[in-house]
Amino acid sequence: MTLADPGHGGPPLPLAPVLPVSLLVSSARLLLERHLGLAWISGEISGFMRAASGHCYFTLKDANAQVRCVFFRQKAQGLAFALADGLAVEVRATPSIYEPRGEFQLNVETVRQAGQGALYERFVRLKGRLEAAGWFDGARKRPLPAYVRAVGIVTSLRAAALRDVLTTLTRRWPAARVVIYPATVQGDGAAAEIAAAIDLANARAEVGVLIVCRGGGSLEDLWAFNEESVAGAVHRSTLPVISGVGHETDFTICDFVADARAPTPTAAAVLAVPDRAAIGAKLAELARHAARGTAHALATRAQRLDHASRRLVHPAARLREQHERTRALAARLERAMTHRLSTRRDTVVALQARLARETRAPLPQAARLDAAARLWRRAGQDELARRGARLDRAVRALAHLNPRAVLERGYAIVTTGNGDVVQDAAQVARGDAVALAFARGGASATITASKDS
Repeated sequence: MTLADPGHGGPPLPLAPVLPVSLLVSSARLLLERHLGLAWISGEISGFMRAASGHCYFTLKDANAQVRCVFFRQKAQGLAFALADGLAVEVRATPSIYEPRGEFQLNVETVRQAGQGALYERFVRLKGRLEAAGWFDGARKRPLPAYVRAVGIVTSLRAAALRDVLTTLTRRWPAARVVIYPATVQGDGAAAEIAAAIDLANARAEVGVLIVCRGGGSLEDLWAFNEESVAGAVHRSTLPVISGVGHETDFTICDFVADARAPTPTAAAVLAVPDRAAIGAKLAELARHAARGTAHALATRAQRLDHASRRLVHPAARLREQHERTRALAARLERAMTHRLSTRRDTVVALQARLARETRAPLPQAARLDAAARLWRRAGQDELARRGARLDRAVRALAHLNPRAVLERGYAIVTTGNGDVVQDAAQVARGDAVALAFARGGASATITASKDS
């Protein structure tokens, strides 16, 4: 098809194809997406809005231009920080066109804070590589010593964290010596200085535990503690290392490699040394417990000693006690037999009287009864005689066993100054003082010579 030029008489012009708007816009969209693809774009968020569906819409702008952005819910829900107007960010997005309105926009895949995104990616990559290498494994981490004589500190001499750590160490455990290994903790060359200070502390081996610390700050401020050189120095350290970098919400590679991580430098000092006040209270409690136990043990043993002393009786006193008991038993036996014979005799007499009354005449068995009564009386008297003879023999035996009876025959009992009875000449020596006990009275003597048997 051709179209004649109404203003000229020349040849007719060919007709150009007519494109629908939808085809034009979709073609432009495909051209943008294929030509530019995913890219990182930096700018400032403006007009941020989160729809009820969860999708996020905002404008990304700089001083000279702006572009609409859409951040779909499935991808936005995993973001670690909140988006807001005025926030400087870097977005990874695909340039595209929203066809229903024909508007140019960015389809956002992920968002990171401007200036920190690259550092954070480096942090994540190094953390993953060292974790895979086993540097964070709890099995390789050493327990902190319970009591240390010296504590090492790797930090800047001008750091406020150093004053906090020194104050805490002095308050909790003033006996600990503190050695400071100074190092720059921020800026160029800081990581190399920190690693060198850790290596120096290990080479000198003059402390029992090492604190690596600094105060809080941004990711850039703390970046020296995310360098692999510092992680390597902590990993090869033979000294237990406590990492006290930043505040409680800050995490560094040094924290993961260290044997213990403290949320603050002050908390690192708390982990490094024991609490003197708590130990003093514990010792006081142990002392009170020991005193109570000792007093109870002494009281128990004193009671046992008193009981044993009451049971301890002199042989002579025991003999006298047994002699008196034997006499008492003999008297009881005699009284019992006498009473028994008397009772039997009275019974026999009563029976005879009764029998006589009933029969009014002597019974033929009377003679036999009289004979039986006489036999009973003689048997009782013989039994009393036998018991009396046994008693006399026991009394004579006790008399032979009485030490005083031996003394009556001219013997004497010799005792040392300690009251021990001398039975062997080897118990005394020339010049020893001894005591002599006779049947009546006693005397003192001095050994002039002794002779073994």
